Amino acid sequence: MKKVSLYACLLLNLISLLVIFPYSKASQADKLNEFILSRKSQNPPKTLSWEEGDALKTHSFSAAYVAPPQEELRLADKIVTLPGQPYGVNFDQYSGYVTVDPEAGRELFYYFVESPYNSSTKPLVLWFNGGPGCSSLGYGAFQELGPFRVNSDGKTLYRNPYAWNEVANVLFLESPAGVGFSYSNTTSDYDNSGDKSTAKDAYVFLINWLERFPQYKTRAFYITGESYAGHYVPQLASTILHNNKLYNNTTINLKGISIGNAWIDDATGLRGLFDYLWTHALNSDQTHELIEKYCDFTSENVSSICINATHKAFLEQGKIDSYNIYAPLCHDSSLKNGSTGYVTNDFDPCSDYYGAAYLNTPEVQKALHAKPTNWTHCTHLLTDWKDSPITILPTVKYLIDSGIKLWIYSGDTDSVVPVTSSRYSINTLKLPINAAWRPWYSGKEIGGYVVGYKGLTFVTVRGAGHLVPSWQPERALTLISSFLYGILPPASPSN
Repeated sequence: MKKVSLYACLLLNLISLLVIFPYSKASQADKLNEFILSRKSQNPPKTLSWEEGDALKTHSFSAAYVAPPQEELRLADKIVTLPGQPYGVNFDQYSGYVTVDPEAGRELFYYFVESPYNSSTKPLVLWFNGGPGCSSLGYGAFQELGPFRVNSDGKTLYRNPYAWNEVANVLFLESPAGVGFSYSNTTSDYDNSGDKSTAKDAYVFLINWLERFPQYKTRAFYITGESYAGHYVPQLASTILHNNKLYNNTTINLKGISIGNAWIDDATGLRGLFDYLWTHALNSDQTHELIEKYCDFTSENVSSICINATHKAFLEQGKIDSYNIYAPLCHDSSLKNGSTGYVTNDFDPCSDYYGAAYLNTPEVQKALHAKPTNWTHCTHLLTDWKDSPITILPTVKYLIDSGIKLWIYSGDTDSVVPVTSSRYSINTLKLPINAAWRPWYSGKEIGGYVVGYKGLTFVTVRGAGHLVPSWQPERALTLISSFLYGILPPASPSN
């Protein structure tokens, strides 16, 4: 029987799907699909996991570029006003570049919003989007958890009442160089991007950003993100902990991490994907039985029966948004004369187009202190991603052993990195349960379900897709508030 790479077969399946069902915006989840399938179709990575020595050897503080105190730069980064922002903005916002490699001319772009309430006592939260190669500004800041969303006119903004800066000071980082407004003057940097270089640059960014904002040096610090940030976040956390230990100094006061719909393990991720399709009535019994019998997700090679079955599994879904299986598609990507004006659970599926129009406006780029750029949600520059391990679970285990807070959450209508994948990945750790599975509440409704393990908390978010704060903003705020406060989400509805 013919044997070929499982991942090559999945790549061919994806390509054929794009021909049959041409609706596909260049989204964060699409980039994740493209990345996972394309890298696997060639050569399996030799690095099986993020090794402890990698952080010590590659990301040591001594190798970091550290700029002098940057008070003048901080003042220059302060945003006076964003074009089209609503009346009554009551918090400070900053944006600009931080140099991470002066010789290469590599600069990372950030957007920072302080809390309007007691910002001096609130923690600092860093947010990453995934891809790899997608923008934390376009997604996280302007479509998910940031203080503003873009109206359908592509010119004006409206407030997000469930923004995470209600409970924290939030820092959005476009990473690595080549994503969004971040760039390098050395074009070969784009050919050499990977997990290790991304973690190193993010660490150097933080060290230097804290020189620009020294009032946050001792503040409780949390790292959050989604999708391929299931790699970014644990690896950066590991780098921080290793360097704090190496130099016997809490350079960055890391307290915990939280990752959503996170790609953390290839084998359980793929198995969970196909199991989700079947259990949510997107595949036939016959197709699922073939996948169960003939597909081994831990093997490099697979039979032609598995190839055909996985191809059929993709076809059987039909033309839906795989990243929120119950959501409408974007059928009209043109800008509208009207505006949205308020946040609901019915997130506009055309929001990518509004955000791209806004962030490509010259006045907006000037207000953000960004270099004139043809800005896109996801870059096409990073064509050859290096050193991506097939599992990040050993790093997760290291973080658990270190004692920092660790939450994994999952929007339960995402079929690309579904709740089943997250559960399978966590189950491989064989952690004892110390808080039994139960529903949690946001307002008067069940927001999802939660289970506490020793060292790890797993939370589902009911009715949320791949971008949890987009589809369920109120529930996402309840979740992150509980995470920051160090408590499980509410066990009963609010009055």
